[in-house]
Amino acid sequence: MSTNTTDNQRKVTTLRLAEMKARNEKIAMLTAYDYSMAKLIDEAGMDVILVGDSASNVMAGNTTTLPMTLDQMIYHAKSVVKGVKRALVVADMPFGTYQGNSIEALSSAIRIMKESHAEAVKMEGGAEIRESIERILCAGIPVMGHLGLTPQSINKFGTYAVRAKEETEAQRLIEDAKMLEEIGCFALVLEKVPAELARRVAESLTIPVIGIGAGSGVDGQVLVMHDMLGLNKGFSPKFLRRYADLATIIDSALKNYIQDVKDVDFPNENEQY
Repeated sequence: MSTNTTDNQRKVTTLRLAEMKARNEKIAMLTAYDYSMAKLIDEAGMDVILVGDSASNVMAGNTTTLPMTLDQMIYHAKSVVKGVKRALVVADMPFGTYQGNSIEALSSAIRIMKESHAEAVKMEGGAEIRESIERILCAGIPVMGHLGLTPQSINKFGTYAVRAKEETEAQRLIEDAKMLEEIGCFALVLEKVPAELARRVAESLTIPVIGIGAGSGVDGQVLVMHDMLGLNKGFSPKFLRRYADLATIIDSALKNYIQDVKDVDFPNENEQY
């Protein structure tokens, strides 16, 4: 379902996302980590930009998201916000900044909001982090939940395989999803869960459910920018669709530049003063 031009130019807020779900308009969400790409993504009409702790992988070269620090997240979020006019900017809360200590969680969230000017935070987990989420929500900070495969818990899971395939885990996920809605989360990300389970969750909640590897029966989709643009060729999960092959294009451009410099073809007479 498309909307008119004026509506597309409206600033996206948590309220607008709820309106989009109510009228069955799908939500497009993508990650960004720097000003230049965030500006392009926003101008293309993206609804939500996630400053993901996936920066640990795609920007810093780590094998997991765990090394991401609060200072690093604030740096990336601040850079992204400067390039965005329309999209809702959500910043991941890094591992270790909210688990087990709700007072520290609130302090971390406040720092993200004050220093980066992001408009919401995202937190991984359900009942086990309820106290931290509630404390942050009480401060007026919007929280996006995240259930299913939660990469910050990769050492507990021991695998990036699909979650909640068994009935017991699926039921717990449904209960956690309803709890997150009840305490006030404005949206929920479901990662790598069976499509039918994700559809059931989305239909049972009034808040938007955004999927990554969770099928088409949810209210929106999110991907990592580097993956969908084909910058990261070493990552090919079933749920990923590559919309470009930028790695090949960039490789060709770089090699042409190197060759032109070696051949003294660059700069030519028109490219010097």
